[in-house]
Amino acid sequence: MTSVVETAERSRIWSHPELGLHAVLDANGSVRLGNPGQDWDRLVPLVEVTATGHGRLWSGERFIETAIGERLAYRGHDTQTLRDGGLERTTIRLADPVTGLAAEVTLEASPGATFLRSRVRLVNEGVGPLRLESVTTLTLGGISDAGAGLDGLTLHWADNDWLAECRWRQAEFRDQVVPLSRFAHGHEGRGCFERYSQGSWSTGRHLPVAALSDRDGNAWLWQIESSAGWRFETGEREGAAYVALFGPDDAHHQWHQNLAPGEEFHTVPAVLVRTDSGGLDTAFATLTDYRRGIRRDHPDHRELPVIYNDYMNTLMGDPTTERLLPLIESAATAGAEVFVIDAGWYDDDAQGWWDSVGAWEAAPNRFPGGIQEVLDAIRKHGMTPGLWLEPEVVGVRSPLAQSLPPEAFFRRGGVRVTEHGRHHLDLRHPAARAHLDDVVDRLVGEWGVGYLKLDYNINIGPGTENGTESAGAGLLGHHRAHLDWMGGLLARHPQLVLENCGSGGLRMDYAQLAVAQLQSTSDQQDPLRYPPIAAAAATGATPEQAAVWAYPQPDQGLDEIAFTLTGPLLGRIHLSGFLNLMSDEQFDLVRSAISVYKDLRPEIATAHPFWPLGLPGWDDEWIAHGLRGSKASYVMVWRRESDALGLADTDRTLTVPHLRGAHVHPTVVYPATADAGAEWDAGEGRLRVSLPRADTAVLVRLSAG
Repeated sequence: MTSVVETAERSRIWSHPELGLHAVLDANGSVRLGNPGQDWDRLVPLVEVTATGHGRLWSGERFIETAIGERLAYRGHDTQTLRDGGLERTTIRLADPVTGLAAEVTLEASPGATFLRSRVRLVNEGVGPLRLESVTTLTLGGISDAGAGLDGLTLHWADNDWLAECRWRQAEFRDQVVPLSRFAHGHEGRGCFERYSQGSWSTGRHLPVAALSDRDGNAWLWQIESSAGWRFETGEREGAAYVALFGPDDAHHQWHQNLAPGEEFHTVPAVLVRTDSGGLDTAFATLTDYRRGIRRDHPDHRELPVIYNDYMNTLMGDPTTERLLPLIESAATAGAEVFVIDAGWYDDDAQGWWDSVGAWEAAPNRFPGGIQEVLDAIRKHGMTPGLWLEPEVVGVRSPLAQSLPPEAFFRRGGVRVTEHGRHHLDLRHPAARAHLDDVVDRLVGEWGVGYLKLDYNINIGPGTENGTESAGAGLLGHHRAHLDWMGGLLARHPQLVLENCGSGGLRMDYAQLAVAQLQSTSDQQDPLRYPPIAAAAATGATPEQAAVWAYPQPDQGLDEIAFTLTGPLLGRIHLSGFLNLMSDEQFDLVRSAISVYKDLRPEIATAHPFWPLGLPGWDDEWIAHGLRGSKASYVMVWRRESDALGLADTDRTLTVPHLRGAHVHPTVVYPATADAGAEWDAGEGRLRVSLPRADTAVLVRLSAG
C-alpha cells in the first residue's frame, strides 16, 4: 500500500506569486490549487481522475469532484531550477490509498513569468488493474472578479471550422453558468461550460484556447497541447469559478487507458497564463512568448522567407511543367524565396488522385521532362523548392493499401477504417513509418526539396483499436508517434521546413506547432472573408508561424490586389495568383508588398500581437490587428462595409494603450493606392485611420518621431 504524509492543518507547499496561485495541503492530506482569497474551500484537488468503478462524488456533466481526486494524498514534492532560462520545475507527488494509483504533477514556470505549464504522470502501484476514463492535466479554483464576484467575469472561447477559423466569441460568465441558490439545495450545480475536440481534427470545432477576464484587466488564459483529443470545462464552485483542463476522455473521445500494476500514463501538457492588467492583449503576449519557448528551434522562425504556393485560386491541384515555369519566374521576380508545388504533382490517374495517393511519385504526364526540370528551375531562380504531401493517408485504390500490413492502418472492431476514399496509417507501426521515411528521404535527400506542406484532409473519427486499447488511446498513441516522426525528419534534415496544414487550420494546436515551423490558417478563397481569420490568427499561432494566403489576380483592380496582399504582412506570406499575367502596374503593387514585408519581418519574430478594436467578429465591418515590436508598432486595418447611399463611415478610431502619452509618428506603409490617412492622439493613445473606399485595407507603422 502506498504511503502518504498526514497533516493536521492547511499549509502552502508551493506558490507562484505572479500568477497568484498556491498549492495548499489541507487537513486530510489533499493538495488543492488555485487562488483562495479568504476561502480555502474554493480550491479543487490538484488532480481529478475518473476510473471504472471510481466515479464522481456528485453526478453531472462535470469531471471534477472525483472519488479518486478527493482521495489522492500528499507524498512529497521537490523543485529543480533548470539551466535553460532559469525554468523552475516543481514535482508534487500524490497517492490514492484505495487503488494504489500514484500521481506526479509537474508544474513549470520561470521566475517573474506569468505562465504555468502542467503535466501529470500516473502510475499504478496497486495490486490490480485500473481502467482510467478521464484525467486532468491542470485544475484550479478560486477565480473571481475582486469587485463583483462571478458577475464581473467574461468568458472567451474560439469557434473553429473549415474556411472560418479563429472566430472568437465572448459571453458574461453568468450567461453560461447561472446562479442556482446553492444555500437552498446544499449542492453545487451539475453542469458547466465546456468545449472539446472531436475526432482527429484537433481544432475542427474549437481552438484549444480560452480565457476568463474581469473588468479590472485581469485575465486567465489557457491552452491545451493535444492533437488527439482535448476538453476544458469551467463552472462555479463555492462562489468562485474553477477551470479544469483535460486531454482525451471516455465520454467525449472514446478514450480509456488500462493500467496494469506497474504501468504508467502521461497526460498531454497544458498552460495557464494570468495577467493582472491589460486583459487579453497582455495575456496573449505572454502566451506568444511561451509558445516561442516550447517549440523546436529552427532558422525559419528568424528568417521568415516569402512563400509562393501554386494552389489557392491558381492551379488548384492541377500543376504541369508548362503551367509552373511562368509562375516560377514571376514569383521569383516578385520576391518569393520558396516555391511550393501543391497538390496534384503525383497525379496520372484517369479516375483522379484523391483515393489513389500514397506512393508519392511524380506523374510523368504532368512533367514530360521529369519533375527535376521544374525543381531545378525553382533553384535557378534563387528559390527553395517545396512540395505538398498528405503523409498519414493511403487511398483505397493505392497499391500500398494492399502491400502494407493490416496492422499499419487504423482499425476499429477488427475492420480497417475508411473515410472519404482513404485509409489512415498508424505511425506506431514500423512498416508505416519506414514507408514515410523512405518517401521524405527521397524527396528531400534525392530531389533536393527544402519545404514540405504536410496536409491532413480527413477526420478519421475517434481513432484506432490496436488489440485491447480504446480508439481514443490509439489516436493519442498515433499522434505522439506522428510528432516523433516529424522530429526525426528535422533531425535528419535540419534545414527542412515543415508546414502544418489540416484542411487549412483544423489541426492548429501546439502539440503540432511545437515541432512544425508554419501553420496554414485557412483554405478560405474569398479575400473579403479572410480578414477576421488573418486578424485573429495570432491567437492560434505565433505571428511568425501563421501563414495567410494572398492571391492577387490579373482580373482584379488595384484595391482588390492590395486588399489581399495586406492580410499576411504581419504574419507569414503564402503568395499565390497568376502573377505572370499581370500588368506592370498590378505587378508593381505585388512587388511593393513583398518589399514592405521584407523590411518589417525582422520585427515579427519577437513582436507581440494586440487588437485595437478587440478580437474580430466574423461580420465586422472594421477589423484591426497590431504587432508591438521593439522598434515600432504596426497596425493593420481592414474596412469591409458597403458604400450604399454614401452613408458608410470612412474612418475609425483605434485604441493603442501601450503608446498612450508617446510622441508617435504614424506612417502609411502599404498600400500607396488606398488613399488612406492616419492621425495620432498622444494624450488618449488613439489612432484615427481613414479609408475612403470600402473593401480596402492599410498597414500603418507607429514609430517615435
